[in-house]
Formats: sequence, structure tokens, C-alpha cells
Amino acid sequence: MQEVKLHLDQRADFHTKEAYKTLRSNVEFCGGDVKIIAVTSCTPHEGKTSVAMELARSFAEAGNRALLIDADMRKSVLVSRYKTGAVKYGLSHCLIGKYKYTDAMCQTSIPRLYMIFSGPVSPNPSELLGSERFADMLNVMRTAFDYVIVDTPPLGSVIDAAVVAKHCDGTVLVVENNAISYRFVQRVKEQLDKSGSRILGVVLNKVDFSGKNSYGYYGRYYGKYYGKYYGKYGYDLNETPAPKQKREKPIDSKRAAEPDRLERLERLERTDQFERPERTYRRTETEKKTVNRNAL
Repeated sequence: MQEVKLHLDQRADFHTKEAYKTLRSNVEFCGGDVKIIAVTSCTPHEGKTSVAMELARSFAEAGNRALLIDADMRKSVLVSRYKTGAVKYGLSHCLIGKYKYTDAMCQTSIPRLYMIFSGPVSPNPSELLGSERFADMLNVMRTAFDYVIVDTPPLGSVIDAAVVAKHCDGTVLVVENNAISYRFVQRVKEQLDKSGSRILGVVLNKVDFSGKNSYGYYGRYYGKYYGKYYGKYGYDLNETPAPKQKREKPIDSKRAAEPDRLERLERLERTDQFERPERTYRRTETEKKTVNRNAL
């Protein structure tokens, strides 16, 4: 058995980790007979490999013996993405009968998590995945592991995923948010139905929670709600919180204009004090002239 060290991204936030734990729980609720699960997508770059890897990791962290099989024999990204280094044997070696399954199996740095990589690119991957050797291998792994996750190619591009899905207990479909049309997803679903595979559910991937949408609203609402009772998740408790800055009160425009208004009123009063005697004097002179004219 080979040994590999996985270099996983440790920057995943609390919401991402909880999403994979929720996915793991939903798969467990599908029934005790669901042990071999295929993961596929409609097109490449939707995140199906990351979902398969994190799902297998979540099962292993929960105390289950989990096996991740890389059945994407056309364009595998597991070795390069997780920087496992050189892997001698893979799935293609086992399916052609050159090596045993135990020779191609790798023990990872995560406890209870094992992997079988795809191996060299084969000219006929669909025929190898549909052979009896692959079906016999899955039956053997069913008894040796609690859960087996099979990462398959995108079903919208090649038929390999449907060939693998007929040997599995269920299939999880990964769909990228705002990238795949409804009709395209329906065609992929119909292809899975034709293979006789049970669709366990759909994972909506790459959802933006930062924008002003319904997901962001509920995320902020429930984050505040549960944080009040269960504390702050995803933060270092030993880290000293930053001092709160005093918020300056906004200046009211009406109150700011009060001194100017008072000054204007004082000026008007002073002006009236100087102008009133002159106005009174002029009025009295005019009245006197009017009286004299009337007297004449």
C-alpha cells in the first residue's frame, strides 16, 4: 500500500465546513444501504472533484473508513491539485489486470481516508469502467469500507459517469450556480435515469453569499441568531478582540444651523434699536405738517 500526504486548503471558513457536514448527514439519511456514491457534474470546472474530496474527508473525520476512487481517467486533477507527488500505480493498472487493488490503494495523511488515483490515461476508459473487474472491485470495497466515493467525469461531456453510476448505490450531481441552464441539467438527469442510477440529490456549488440576495440575507440572519446562543464559530477564542472604536454621532443639520439663526436675530434686534427712533421722528414731523395744512 502506498502512502501520500495531502496538501489541503486550510482557509475554508465555518460556513463551508458546515455545508459539507450537512451534505454528509444528508447522504447518511438516504439509508444504510447507500455506501458507494458517484459524484458527477454537467460540465468541467463545476467543482465536483472538490465536493467528492471534501465529502470523503468529512466521512473520515466522522469516524468512518472512507475510500475515494478517482474514476476520471480522461483528465484527472487530484494528483496535481493536492500535490501528492508521484503515485506509482492507479486505477487503470488495476482494471487491465497488471496490479492488485491493494497495490494501487494509498493511505493518506488523514486518518481513515484512503484513495485510489486514476493512473495513466487509457485510450478506452469507458470500456474499462464498464468491465466486470471494476464491478468486482466495488463489491470488494463495499465490505472493506464504510463509504466509497467515486469521482467521475462530467456527464454532459462524456458517458463515463453513467457507466460508473449503474454500479453505485446512488449519484450526487454537482451544479455550478448561475452557470448551467435548466434544460442542460434535465438532460443530464435523464441520462442518469436511463442508467438506472438513483439520484441522491443535487449540490449547488459556488454560491456567492456576499451579495445582496436571499442566501446572504438568511446567512446573516441565522448567523446572528445562532451566534447569540452558541457563541462565535470559526474564530479563534484565544485571540484578543480588537478594541471597539467609538462611533461619532452624526451632526444634525438643524442643530448645526441654530447658532447662525441666533446671530441673525441678534443683528436684527440691534438694527431695530437704532432705526426705530429715526422712523418715529420722521412720522411725527409728517403728522405735524399734515395738521398745520389742515389748520390753514
